[in-house]
Amino acid sequence: MFTNPFHDLLGFLTPAVMQTYVVLMFLAVVAGTIFDVIHKKSAQYFFENAKKAKKSAKRTLSSGDKVSVAITTVANEILTSSEFCNPHRRLAHLLTMYGFIIFVVTTIMLIFSYPTPAEAAPWLVVALWHIAALSVCVGGYWFWFKIRVDVSAEGNPWHRVVRADLFVLSVLMMTTFALLWSITQGLGALNLLFFMIFVAASTILFCTVMWSKFAHMFFKPAAAYQKKLTKADGSQENLPDLGDLSDPELQAKFPDIPMYMGEKPPYMGLGIKRESPNHY
Repeated sequence: MFTNPFHDLLGFLTPAVMQTYVVLMFLAVVAGTIFDVIHKKSAQYFFENAKKAKKSAKRTLSSGDKVSVAITTVANEILTSSEFCNPHRRLAHLLTMYGFIIFVVTTIMLIFSYPTPAEAAPWLVVALWHIAALSVCVGGYWFWFKIRVDVSAEGNPWHRVVRADLFVLSVLMMTTFALLWSITQGLGALNLLFFMIFVAASTILFCTVMWSKFAHMFFKPAAAYQKKLTKADGSQENLPDLGDLSDPELQAKFPDIPMYMGEKPPYMGLGIKRESPNHY
């Protein structure tokens, strides 16, 4: 468990072949993301929306303001996924996300930095590879069988599969069979079977970016950053700026505010959060 599992392949795969495969998968992700942007016109929509928001901005943001918004976006939407109200969904997402990132990084390290037994991989890198794969499995299977939106909110069975599930299923297959392949090394045909499924799942994951939610991980931070900018500069995606509902001047302008929303509008109770969410 604490030796480089890729060294077991040196009998029929050279380090150059494994490294070439990793490079090809990287290029497949880049190409798939570009095709996805062109096909769905995501970048065009993003820049046009940003241009429209800039025209309706009520204040000009300084470079410091933009950096502050970027830091907040990284801290909340990216590193901690604070947009998820359901704590179980959030934890499952974080386990899967960090597990996937660490698994990919340690795989690259094991294949490129320690290609042969002469360059023994540190036990920590090998341990992180296994822990990361296990983290993806825990988060992914928890999401799939317990808190997937169709299961919780609509009552659809766990075995109902649609194209949007391609990403999570291929990630789960990749990490599950990576672990099984590592654990069963030395068992001959069974170990080879697990390795072949591991490679097949990896290939599907990285070569189907255009048809899966893989590219979503690149668009999500940009969209979250743009949304925070529109709130900071007052454009608010062309929605009206209500202001502070407890402001006496605003209440004088709209006298129905105290009548319908109480004397302290920001403290109107739990609302939709009164019931614990079981969905996205």
